[in-house]
Amino acid sequence: MSKPRLGVAMIGYAFMGRVHAHAWRSVNRFFDLPAEVDLAVLCGRDEAAAKQAAATLGWTETVTDWRDLLTRDDIDVIDICTPGSSHAEIAIAALEAGKHVLCEKPLANTVAEAEAMTAAADAARERGVRSMVGFNYRRVPALAFARQLIEEGRLGTIRHVRAHYLQDWIVDPDFPLVWRLQKEVAGSGALGDIGAHIADLAQFLLDDHITDVSALLETFVKERPLAGESSGLSASADGATTGEVTVDDAALFLARFGGGAVGTFEATRFATGRKNAMGIEINGAKGSLVFDFECMNELWFHDHTLDAAEAGSRRILVTEDTHPYVAAWWPPGHVLGYEHTFTHEIRDFVEAIATGTDPRPSFADGLQVQRVLDAVEASAAEQRWRAVQR
Repeated sequence: MSKPRLGVAMIGYAFMGRVHAHAWRSVNRFFDLPAEVDLAVLCGRDEAAAKQAAATLGWTETVTDWRDLLTRDDIDVIDICTPGSSHAEIAIAALEAGKHVLCEKPLANTVAEAEAMTAAADAARERGVRSMVGFNYRRVPALAFARQLIEEGRLGTIRHVRAHYLQDWIVDPDFPLVWRLQKEVAGSGALGDIGAHIADLAQFLLDDHITDVSALLETFVKERPLAGESSGLSASADGATTGEVTVDDAALFLARFGGGAVGTFEATRFATGRKNAMGIEINGAKGSLVFDFECMNELWFHDHTLDAAEAGSRRILVTEDTHPYVAAWWPPGHVLGYEHTFTHEIRDFVEAIATGTDPRPSFADGLQVQRVLDAVEASAAEQRWRAVQR
């Protein structure tokens, strides 16, 4: 029997768009899903560039105005891969039009926007319309397996979390003032771009919320060149050749969780030599887990219930078909990569739409992360502990 068609439109085709497109193309080829994905429309403001991207990435047609997607009967899903400044407007309009929505993280640029998006998602859910925010690291098999171990009580009472996300792509002070360095477009810097991932991941693994934070934000390079091929910007009308960086370069914060655990978080784009070094360590009364994304198929587990003579940490290679998501791919030991996390994300989203269930992370989960980011910014500005809004 033929499966029902799920027409997808994606808005944006840069880095995240390319990764999402790969996931939409591959999901039905590796997972047996109750719906068949159709890469129907790619949306971009530059018609020529959008057409070229569509031909490369596998989309059937293009439009230049996302509003054109809202009334089309052949579009069931809208995938938002644009900068954060446009998330709220697009997502709310799409949900109100009855379209399922996948929105890249962070959910929005402000708490108010995230609250409006969550309210729209809640209202749409009553009409059978689903929504999800794209925190892809939840779908790393090793981290999904870590969540299972914690749920099973293998770590006992969780006491301490250490998380970091380290990059170096703007270390050069001559790197241009791209949109990710402008608060009005990006919302925040390292905090929202990569700090959001580890804030969500810690809360996901512990199944607990961050309740209080004490933070420090720093911008090391406060002016950057306007001109540059990668920035798309040129000298301003008054002849200025540099512009102000209005976001953080590094974010560090302490955190308390509702269940009593404490945490330390570090996000920076100034860790020279680090390209995408995300890691987390979780310590409990009965054991510990350590994950390093640079070795993303491995999870280190210390079982503290064993006798000290044999209780050292052991490496688990998370490539068995009994591990989360892995059975759809290669034989054991044939490792997975970054792009697979997005295919897993799309798999879960399509499954939820087809079965009428609520996918996670929800917009409410995205709102919780947004409230953590907001509290971090407020704490850094006020130089004091700050409660996360409930």
